[in-house]
Parts: sequence; C-alpha cells; structure tokens
Amino acid sequence: MFKTIKNDLPASIVVFFVALPLCLGIALASGAPLFSGLIAGIIGGIVVGSLSGSKIGVSGPAAGLAAIVLTAIGTLGGYQNFLVAVVLGGIIQLLFGVLRAGVIGYYFPSSVIKGMLTGIGIIIILKQIPHFFGYDANPEGDFAFFQVDGENTFSDLFKTLKYITPGSALIGIMGLGILILWEKVLTKKAKIFKLIQGPLVAVVVGIIFYAITKSNDTLAIAQSHLVTVPIPEDTSSFFAQFSFPNFSVITKPEIWIVAFTIALVASLETLLCVEATDKLDPHKNVTPTNRELLAQGTGNILSGLIGGLPITQVIVRSSANIQSGGVSKMSAIIHGFFLLISVIVIPKLLNMIPLSVLAAILLVVGYKLAKPKLFKQMYDLGWKQSVPFTVTVLGIVFIDLLYGIGLGLGVGIIVILLKSYQNSHFLHIEDKSNGKHKIKMSFAEEVTFFNKGAILKELDSLPRDTYLELNLMNTRYLDNDVIEILEDFAVKAKERHIDIKLVSKRGVVENPESFIEFFRTRPKSNLSLS
Repeated sequence: MFKTIKNDLPASIVVFFVALPLCLGIALASGAPLFSGLIAGIIGGIVVGSLSGSKIGVSGPAAGLAAIVLTAIGTLGGYQNFLVAVVLGGIIQLLFGVLRAGVIGYYFPSSVIKGMLTGIGIIIILKQIPHFFGYDANPEGDFAFFQVDGENTFSDLFKTLKYITPGSALIGIMGLGILILWEKVLTKKAKIFKLIQGPLVAVVVGIIFYAITKSNDTLAIAQSHLVTVPIPEDTSSFFAQFSFPNFSVITKPEIWIVAFTIALVASLETLLCVEATDKLDPHKNVTPTNRELLAQGTGNILSGLIGGLPITQVIVRSSANIQSGGVSKMSAIIHGFFLLISVIVIPKLLNMIPLSVLAAILLVVGYKLAKPKLFKQMYDLGWKQSVPFTVTVLGIVFIDLLYGIGLGLGVGIIVILLKSYQNSHFLHIEDKSNGKHKIKMSFAEEVTFFNKGAILKELDSLPRDTYLELNLMNTRYLDNDVIEILEDFAVKAKERHIDIKLVSKRGVVENPESFIEFFRTRPKSNLSLS
C-alpha cells in the first residue's frame, strides 16, 4: 500500500477537507453531538478503511441515515440509548456478512447506479450553492429535498439571493478559480502541482483571506460561515466529549427495531456505494461485498461503543478520493488519521476555514458526478436505460436517496418484465398451402409466468385451419403456468381445426393427446425440456 503513497497522500488531504464539514453537518442534522460525527469519520477512515477490501472507498457518517438517527434519538429516550442500537446494528451487519448478503448489491441495474451517482452530484451542487455564497442556515448533512427546518432545496436557493455574504462569496469564487486553474492548467505544467493539490491551496488561501479581512466591515466572514470543530480546554474536557451506550435498555423491542433498521439501511447504502465506486474506479477494482459488510459492522460496533454515529461507505468522499488520484486504501486510512490529529492538535486553525471554500471543492466533486454529457450518453442508449436513470435522478433530487433508488429499481424491473413479455417467443409465418396457414412459434431459452399473457394472446389470435409448429429446441426452462396454457390450447386446437407439431430435444409430437402427455411426463425437478 505504501508504494502508492505519492498518489494517496494528496488524495487523503482532499478527502479530509471534504469529510470534515460533512461529519459535523451530518451530526447537526441528526440532532447528535457534533463530536459524534467526527468519531464516525475517524473510525470510518482508520478502522473500516483498514478492514475493507475496497481500495478507494471511504466510509463515515452518512446523510441518508440522518433522518433515522434524528427520530430514533427522540423515540429511544436519549443519545446513550440510541448508541445501543448502533452497536447492535453493527452486530447485525456482521451477521449479514457471514450470511453472504453482499450479493444484493449486484442486482441493481447499471442505469440505476449511474442515476444514483448523477442524482447525488446534483444534490451536492444544489446544497453547496448557499454555502458558496455565505448563506449557511442548514447543515451540510441535510441532503433531503424537504429539510428539517421546513424549507426545501429550491427555497434555500432563492433565499441565498437575499443573504449573500460578500466575503464568503469572494473567497468561494477565488477557491473555485484556484481549483479549475489547478486541474485544467497547472497540473499539466509541472509535477509539483500534482503533488500539492489544488484543494489544499484553496483552503490555505481561504484561511489567509479570513485572517486578513476579519477586521474589515465589508469582507469579514462571520463565525457562522466558518468550520466549527469542538475545542476542548484540556485533556479531561476532550475525553468528556465521548458518550457511551446505556446497555440497560438492550431488552427493549424498540431498540432492536432501530438496530435492524440501521443495519438494513446502512448495508444497502454501503452496497450501492460499493457498486457505484467500482464503476468510477479507473483501475476497475472489484470490492468483495461480504468483506465490506464485515468491515462496516465492525466499524459501527466501535463507533457506537464510544459515542459515534452509524457508518456507511459514502459516495461523496469516495468520489472525491477517486477524482484526486487515490489508488489504495491508504488514502482512506490517512484521512482518518488527519481527522483524529486535527481535532486534537489544530481545532482552532480548522475553525478559520471558510465554508464557502469547502463548498467550492464540493461543487467540483458534484459536477464530475453529474456531467452534462452523461445525460446524452444515457439518452443515446435508448429508453430502457434512460427512463430508469432519469427516474432515479429525479427521485433522489426531489425526495430522498433511498426513495430515488427504489423508484429507479421499480422502473427497471418493469422494463425487464416488459422485455421478458416481448421476448418469450416470436412468430414466423412461412407460407400458406392446402388452405392452412403455416406458422412457426419458437420459444426463448427460459419462459416464465411473466410470459403467460403474451403467449396466450398469440395462441388465441391464431386463425382456424392453421398448422402450428412449436419449436422448443432452445428452451431449457418452461414454467408450469405456461405449460398449463399449452395443455389447454391442445384441447382447443381440435375444435378450431389447428394442427400442432411440437419439436424439442426430446422428440417430435404431432397429435393433441401425445402433446399433453409430453408435458405430463416431463422431468419434475426443473421443468426442463432437454
């Protein structure tokens, strides 16, 4: 892993600057202590990063769990009771890993995964525009369309026009300019600009700007527009920030319900992020999903034991890691150490970083996830790809991450059913002789109950005095529901003067009685016709 440190160290710095405000913002949106978000970020980086099989995935507190955490803290009677559910949720995730439930992630269509990435990119852009201009009414972790304060994403954008802070807007624009200049021009000029990352320079410039202008009435940046890391006065006050679970409530049913909810949602978000991250990875590494569940479960157990929020793999941090050149898991691990060292050693310096500079970094991340050319690519692939993609994007932007993914998956399933309905068979009219239509119907390799309607419709539409050849040579599986339709049709065929010839690997059948007997004597184990 240390062989790639020249790539991983700069990337870890970028991920650190992306993760820091998100850890604090998600804790704020969750109604939890601010320090709990940092604990989750540290454990997600160091512990989960070490145990995970993902080379470029980064874990930490997730915005998708903020609403669940906020509700659970209230219903369970306090944060310490909630921590018990986090620990149990981690244990359940370990069980998921042992039972090899990680395979679930592979059953999500590519169009839905791409829609998820694009939707998250759009959400990042929309949510960071207010911070970019110095309007910071909502926490960074509030990624839902309808927010905890009763506002929504677009109402915040309109409010931003009334509350632009000149200092924040100016340094935000300067930071964005540095990032674009660094990536498009300077990194191509000399190796030094690849080693020293643009986001680090933008953050340093932001701190200098704040220090120079804090006495200027026009350009001064208020404390509310800066990063806010808890500053302990001494060692004892630092350790006092940790919370510990109240295991006396472990027998309460509601604790277990919340624990299972956390385990299920966190595992699903992680598996989807793993799938999406692997698609973004330029080296196309494949993450072992069951190992990832074991790593996430271990991280959640430790996080819950010392007062941290639930952890998942997070696409925002993971994509920032990939875009910054991260190659191995060292970037995730080092970013965790940066979080740990920074909150102990330099919290005052961190609190001089303008949020608008961090917003500029996230705007670049969001744009790379939701590039306009991707929409054209999906459109060119046809409606079977573009419709689930679009539904996923709209669902994530206007409702919520999991709702959007669920809607996209639902549309994807409908598309599959529709194509299965259409592709179960095809008709071929060969010629017309002796007063009879000669029609050949070839069945697909697998024909299930989804195809009942299409097959029944075609058989019922056959005219009288037809010669029908049913070709089952390529059919390996025929559902019992379809077999019943064919048996019924064999009886109807005599009344309609339809002659049937059935061709399969088991032989040729040409009269209705033998036709029915053919299916009754088929192998019962798998309905195979071979």
